[in-house]
Amino acid sequence: MAEAHLVKVTIVSQKGTCDVGHREGESWVVDLKTPAGICCEAFHCLWSAIAVYRTGGSNPWDKEPGLTYMACPDPENPIVFEVRRLPKDCQEVNDPD
Repeated sequence: MAEAHLVKVTIVSQKGTCDVGHREGESWVVDLKTPAGICCEAFHCLWSAIAVYRTGGSNPWDKEPGLTYMACPDPENPIVFEVRRLPKDCQEVNDPD
């Protein structure tokens, strides 16, 4: 199996009160495990883009290849996530909190 790309998820907008406490600027790198601290509902919504990008694919609606924006499912407290495929040579990791 070919080595998968890393995918970075970053909160670019947050309004209202997130029940999990997420805030603008938070980010996670997705590799072989679910990143610690990310809301399960949000991760579920993001998974389709993450899966495509990890395998090197893109979607026809992407802003640029390997880059899209997706929203949290809570319409009362919207959070917008940037989902970005990282270059194969990227060594970025999550900060241990």
